[in-house]
Amino acid sequence: MKRFNTRNTVLTRNAPERAFLVAVESRETTGRGSAKASIDELALLTGTAGASVVGRIIQKLPAPTKTHYVGKGKLEELTAQKGQPGYDVVIFDDELTPLQQRNLEEALKVKVIDRVALILDIFARRAHTREGQLQVELAQHQYLLPRLAGQWSHLERLGGGIGTRGPGESQLETDRRLISRKIHRLKAQIEEVRKHRALYRQKRLKSGIPVVSLVGYTNSGKSTLLNALCQAGVFTEGKLFATLDPTTRRLMLPDGKTILITDTVGFIRKLPH
Repeated sequence: MKRFNTRNTVLTRNAPERAFLVAVESRETTGRGSAKASIDELALLTGTAGASVVGRIIQKLPAPTKTHYVGKGKLEELTAQKGQPGYDVVIFDDELTPLQQRNLEEALKVKVIDRVALILDIFARRAHTREGQLQVELAQHQYLLPRLAGQWSHLERLGGGIGTRGPGESQLETDRRLISRKIHRLKAQIEEVRKHRALYRQKRLKSGIPVVSLVGYTNSGKSTLLNALCQAGVFTEGKLFATLDPTTRRLMLPDGKTILITDTVGFIRKLPH
């Protein structure tokens, strides 16, 4: 933790997490662009999430290994990097299976996350509309559900003692049930929000006003263009996914006609569905 002295006031600020990035270049990823371009993008995402990148490695494999994503030699190399440059989180460029994540955490003894978890973390910070927040929360719960086993080491059933006789229920089973219920409620809430949005869409269609969408890569200047054209006042920042919620504004053209311009969420590689 860093300390700053401003006259008689002492301020403390947590140092950013130090992240090491890992990617695999394989036949599965060749058609989606190079591993270098993808890990460069991962570095930008990491910075947007507030961490600093202290190192990166790319391994060429026919496919990521089923147990640890990378091979044994690269895992040993990654472990050796803990001393210098030193890191407290390792971020992998593809979605990890629950087995891979559990094995990596046991081997590296630090926090391990994948690209999907990183993007969802950024989305959770940037979503401001009701629908956006619900969709992010739903995606986070759906991501967590198959990974619950790795969160608990005590999977034994309850048993013995007053009030615990009977079949019992493990903490894992309890959490799975609670998260499944939460997912069901979130889906119902999102459906209600979508019904209201569909009504607004129908009104727009009946008005006959043309709709123009600004589409492109994240942080390519779509929101800046919307602000320049419509004085929309949309938040802009030189980071990925500064804008997560769609924004629509009216614009009068030189010939007097009116159109609607919508700023959309940007594209990115390996975006969670």
